[in-house]
Amino acid sequence: MKKFLSLLITIITISGAFAQSQHGSVSGVVTATDGSPVAYVSVALKGTSYGASTTDKGHFRIGRINPGTYTVVVSAVNMASQEKDVTIIAGQNATVNFMLDLNTSQLKEVMVNARTNSVKMDNPSQSLRLQEPLLQVPQNIQVVSAQSLKEQQIISMSDGIVRNVSGAFRLEHWGDLYANINMRGSQVQAFRNGFNIVTSFWGPLTEDMSFVDHIEFVKGPAGFMLSSGDPSGLYNVVTKKPTGQTKGEFSYTTGSYNLNRATLDLDGKLSKDGKLLYRLNLSGQNKGSFRANEFNNRYVIAPVVSYQVDDKTKLTAEYVYQRANMSNVGSYYVFSPNGYAQYPQSFTALPSGLPPTNINDHSVTLNMQTQLSDNWKLTAQAAYYNYGQNGSSMWADSVGRDGRYIRSIGIWDAKSTMSLGQVFLNGKVNTGSVVHKILGGVDLGNKVYNADYNQSHPLDTKDQMFDPLNPNLGVPPNGYPVFDRSTNLEARAAAGFGYIASTYSSLYVQDELGFFENKLRLTLAGRYTYIKISNYGGPEPTAKHFTPRLGLSVSVDERTALYGLYDQAFTPQVGRLAVGSVKPLTGNNIEFGIKRDWADGKWNTTLAVYRILKNNELTADPNADPNAGLSVVLGQKRAQGIEFDLRGEIAPGFDVTANYAYTDSKVTRSVVTGVTVPSFAKHTANAWLTYKLQGGALRGTGIAGGFTFLGDRSTDAPAPLKMDNYFKLDGGLFWEGNKMRISANAFNILNKYLYSGSYYAFLQSYYYQAEAPRNYRLSINYKF
Repeated sequence: MKKFLSLLITIITISGAFAQSQHGSVSGVVTATDGSPVAYVSVALKGTSYGASTTDKGHFRIGRINPGTYTVVVSAVNMASQEKDVTIIAGQNATVNFMLDLNTSQLKEVMVNARTNSVKMDNPSQSLRLQEPLLQVPQNIQVVSAQSLKEQQIISMSDGIVRNVSGAFRLEHWGDLYANINMRGSQVQAFRNGFNIVTSFWGPLTEDMSFVDHIEFVKGPAGFMLSSGDPSGLYNVVTKKPTGQTKGEFSYTTGSYNLNRATLDLDGKLSKDGKLLYRLNLSGQNKGSFRANEFNNRYVIAPVVSYQVDDKTKLTAEYVYQRANMSNVGSYYVFSPNGYAQYPQSFTALPSGLPPTNINDHSVTLNMQTQLSDNWKLTAQAAYYNYGQNGSSMWADSVGRDGRYIRSIGIWDAKSTMSLGQVFLNGKVNTGSVVHKILGGVDLGNKVYNADYNQSHPLDTKDQMFDPLNPNLGVPPNGYPVFDRSTNLEARAAAGFGYIASTYSSLYVQDELGFFENKLRLTLAGRYTYIKISNYGGPEPTAKHFTPRLGLSVSVDERTALYGLYDQAFTPQVGRLAVGSVKPLTGNNIEFGIKRDWADGKWNTTLAVYRILKNNELTADPNADPNAGLSVVLGQKRAQGIEFDLRGEIAPGFDVTANYAYTDSKVTRSVVTGVTVPSFAKHTANAWLTYKLQGGALRGTGIAGGFTFLGDRSTDAPAPLKMDNYFKLDGGLFWEGNKMRISANAFNILNKYLYSGSYYAFLQSYYYQAEAPRNYRLSINYKF
C-alpha cells in the first residue's frame, strides 16, 4: 500500500510539473492614479476564454495559458477598458500592471458596479454588525446578491429566494402574503436592516424586490448580532441605499397569467458637494394566477436620503410604502380526504365577487453612523413600522368522505405597530500581540399586533356543499359574508383573542480575540434580555435570560478557514394554549464548518454540520378546530444536519449557485401525543447556473438554468400518505450589454404537478397548495 501511495504521489508530481512546463501565466496589480487598488474588475485575454477578477487588493492572476502573444484587457461597467500586450512563455509567469485614470468618485462607482454584477459577496452588511469578511465569521452565513435576484427574475421575497440557500424552503401558508421561510427544521425570523420585524406568527408582508439590495441568511442563533432570535436562524433583508453615483435603471417584466410589472431605480446627488444623496425606488405590478379569480396587485414607493455631516458622521433616512390589493388569502388551499393533488392543477374553490384583501405597509428608519476614532465607530438607528390589513381568509368548516366540503370565509383585519431602537459600538483594541474586535450595544423594542379573525361565514350549506368535481364559482349557496366592522379593530381584537404585544430590552457584548496575526480568532459573547409578553389578551408574563456564545475560527491559509460555534437562543413566542401559558423558546446550537475561497476568491464553498436543541416550541394543534387558533407545546425538538453551499464565478462568464442540505428533525420529548415535526424536507438540493459569452459577435449572450429538489417530505401531523418528492426545472436565455439586459425564463419547464401540504386531524382531510404549471417571464432592464 505504501509503495502504491508513493508511486501515485510521484505520478501526480511529475504530471503537475509537466503540465506547468507546458503552460505559462500572467499576473499583476490594477491601481488608480493615487495608488488605490481597483478591486473586483475583470481582467481577460482578448479573444479567448482566459480571465480573472481583481481581488480586494487589486491583484489578479490568470494561469494555465498556452504559450503565445496575447492582449490583456481590464474592463468594468462605466469604465473605459485598457489594454496591454504580453508574451506568455511556457513554465514562466509574466507580469503586467495597470494604472487606471480614475478619481475617487469614479473608483467608487466602478467597484460598486463590479460588486453588483457578482453572485458572490465577501462581506456582510453593516446591519450584521460584524467587522470581518464572511470567510472569517464562525457561523454559516449565505448572501443572495442583487445579481442573483436579477438573473432569476425574482420579484418578491416569496418568489424563489430559497433556492439560493442550503436547506431553506417555504411552507404553503398564505401564498405571496408572507414568506414563512424554514431552515434547520423550523420557521426562521424575518429581519430588515438588522431589525426583527415579526409581530405575529404570520408576518411580515413579503418585501417587493424593487427596493431590496440583497438578502443575508444567518444559520443558527444570532442573538449576539441581531436581538433575540430563533435557534434555526434568520434572514436579513438589506434595502438599497444611495451610492454617490448618478445613475438610474428602469425595468419592465411581463409574463404568464397577465403579469405586468415596472420598476424605476434612481440614484444621485441632491447637492453639488455630494454630501446630500438620494435613492428612489418605485414599482407597480398587476399579476393574475393560473387559478380563476386570483390576483395580486402591488405598488411600492421607497425614497432614501443620506447626508454626510462631516468626515466622521453620516445620517440616513429611509421610508418604504408597500400597497397590496389581492384576492382572498386562503384561496390557494385545496381539501381532500383522499390525498394530495387529487384535482386539476388549476382547481380553485374561490368564488368570484369576494371583496379583496387590502394592505398598507409603512416603515420609517433613521440611521446615524459616526467614526469616533480610527478604531471606534458608533451606530444608532430607530425604526417605526405600521401595517394595516383589511380582508378575509378562506378555509374549510367540514370535509365529507365523498370529497364535498363547506367553505368558510373568516374576517382578517389586522394592524401591527413596532417601535424599534438600536445603539451599538464597534471597536478594535490591541493588548500586546492580541487584537480585540469589540462589539457592544443595546436593543429596544415595543411591538403590538391587533387582529379580528373572530367572525366567519359559511359559503355553503349542509344541503348544498361545495363539490370539487363540479365546482360552482358563482354566487355561493349561502351568499357572501357581511362582517361587523362597526367597532374599532382594537376592541374587536380584545374581544376575540386577537391581541399580541411584547416589550423587550437587551444588552450584549462581544470580544473577538485575534491571535497569531489574526489567524486564530476566539469569540466570547453574551446577551442579557428582558421581555414582557401578552399573547392573545392573556396574562403578561415577564422573562429574563442570559445567553452566552463561544466561537472559534482558524485561518489555515488566506483562503481557507475552519470554525466551531456554541450558541444559545432565547425568543418570545406567539400562541394560545388550551391549558397553561406560553413560555419563551430556548435552545442551543453546536456547529462546525469549513469555508474556502477558490480561484483568487472568485467562488467559494461552505460545508457545515450542526445540532440544535429547542425547548417549549409551539406548533398548531392538529386536534383542534382550525378557527380556534390553538397551539400545543412540542416539548423538546432536535434538528441536526449537513449543509453545503457553492457560489461564484468558477470560469470566465460561468456563474454557479448550488447547495445541498440533509436535515434530520425530531421531537425528542413530547408533551402531547399526535404531534410531529412541522413540515420539512429531509433532502434539499438546488442549483442555478448561468453562462455568458465573453467575446465575439454574440458577446453578452447567455443561457441560464437551475432546479430545486425536495426529498422525503414530512407533514405537520401523522398521515397515512406522504407527499411526493418535489423536482422543479427552470431555465432561459438572456443578453446583457453595458446598458441593457433582456432576460426570458421558463419556470417548471417539465410542467410537473408541484404542491406542498399537510394533514388536518380535526377535518380528517389532507390540504395542499398547487404551484403554477409551465409559465414564462420576459424582462427588459435599461440603465441610464
